Formats: sequence, C-alpha cells, structure tokens
Amino acid sequence: MSAEHAGVERVIARVKSVYGRWRRDTTPAQMRSDWDDLFSARGDAAVSDVVANGVPCRWHTASGARPDRVVLYFHGGGFQVGSLDSHREIMSLVSGYSGARVLGVGYRLAPEHRYPAAHEDAMAVFEWLRAQGIDARHIALAGDSAGGGLALSLALALEERGRALPAACYAMSAWTDLTASGESYETRASMDPIHQKPMIVAMARNYLGPAREASDPRVSPLMAAPARLSKLPPLLLQVGERETVVSDSEAFARKVREAGGKAEVQVWPGMIHVFQQFPSELREAHDALAQGATFLAARLGMQPPTESSQ
Repeated sequence: MSAEHAGVERVIARVKSVYGRWRRDTTPAQMRSDWDDLFSARGDAAVSDVVANGVPCRWHTASGARPDRVVLYFHGGGFQVGSLDSHREIMSLVSGYSGARVLGVGYRLAPEHRYPAAHEDAMAVFEWLRAQGIDARHIALAGDSAGGGLALSLALALEERGRALPAACYAMSAWTDLTASGESYETRASMDPIHQKPMIVAMARNYLGPAREASDPRVSPLMAAPARLSKLPPLLLQVGERETVVSDSEAFARKVREAGGKAEVQVWPGMIHVFQQFPSELREAHDALAQGATFLAARLGMQPPTESSQ
C-alpha cells in the first residue's frame, strides 16, 4: 500500500468511526458534537466572532491577510452537522493560502431549522458584508459539500434579485443536486466508502421537509435555467475521484460552460468527499486548497502569499 493510499484509508477509518456510532435515536446535538470532535485541529489564523445580521459568524485572518478582501465560507455537513468549529482549520488555510480574510457562516441547521433557514442566513451575511462597505468585487464565495451548494445557491439568488455578484466561487465536493440523479451515484457507488444515494436522499428530505421539492432550483443549483447559470461569476469546483457526488460538480460545470459561463472542475485521483478537510493526513488537501485559494486571490485582484510566508 502506498503512503498516499494509506493516508486516505486512515481518513476513511476516522470518518467511519463517527458514522458507525450513530443510530436512529442519536440526537442531532450528539451528531454535531461527534462531528466537531472529528475535526479538532484549529489552524494558525487569528479568529474573532461576530454576529452578522443576527447570524453567528467567525473571522479567520492569517498573518498578512488583507482586510479589504473577503472569502465568505459555508461549511458542509448535509445542512444538519458541521459548524464554525469543525471547519476552523480549513478556513484558516484558505485565509493563509489566499491572503484574504475568511468569514465563516454559522447558518441554522436542520431538522430544527429546515429550508429556507440556511439560504436566508447566507443572504443575510452577504448583505451585512456589503453594509460594512465591502464591494461585491472584493468578496468571493467558498464552501464544501452542502456549503458548496449553498454558496452557488447564494450566487444564483443574488443574480435573481439583480444584485451585484461576488468575484468568484470555489466549491469543494459541492452538493448541487438534492435529487441525487447524477450517474455517479451509480457508477461510483462501489468506490465511495461513505456516501451512498440513500443517505444523500435522506439528508435532502430532512433539510427540505415535506413542503419543498428537491428539484427546486433554489435548493438544487444544477436545476437552474441556463440563462441564469451564464451570469454566475467564475467557478472552480473540486471533487474526489471516489465520490458518488462527482456528477454534481461535473454536470454543473458543464451546464455553466454550455450557457456561456466560466467553470472549471477538477477531479482529484484517489480522493474522497471533502478530502481538503484532512490536511494532517493528506498532502493533496494542501495542494487543492492552495490551488483554490490562488484562484480566489486572482479574481479578488490580489496576489496570494508565497508558500514560505504562510
């Protein structure tokens, strides 16, 4: 077994050790606590908490980061787990690699707060940033899994309202299709050690509740009309080769490009869902985050720090 493969297998074992403890009667509070414990690393960026239009958020500022450039980050977790704590390290790394401040959004979670709670919180924080005097051209969006889909949904919501759009969006393992209709849910099922279609469908239903269809483009960005997709800012989507949600990124990027927009998708060989969240075990996590942050920095009109300065 190669060292790289061994690292991925260690990550898989860690995640399965958490999922394996969950039963039907496991409370959301316990799941969230377990998830936060799984990602206990804190990163090197300075942090400070802030409430933005009623939404708890956290600034992550790496050494030398510019205060006038902001990456607005939405954590993953199927809209049910994940937090500012579980994603502190990845947000710190994005700040360090990009040279911008990162504002993490502690949006409301299901089942206590179903759709449209998370989407309302995303819009509220973006509007708060604009009210602070930050130009939309100096804001980029980023997120992973459900948070990646939420970032894309926010961009589409801004376009629908005729608002100024952010400079770019960087999404990792983005959940763009809550119907789980992509072919990779079948073709990659034997490769993905964690996320299978029944789990994805159950998470979607738990977030949406009975009143919202998973095919609604407001919750599944992949379903948005081409005319709207063409107006999105430049996109970079990264996904692991072993993921059932590969189609969520590939199909979304393809639709954006066919509509005349700019979207690049990277499929990382041998990697799993949001592998970027495991920088201690995987060099690929650093490499991917560095590429994503460099993409954001360029579109924010700045040069990222050199590796030696991070």
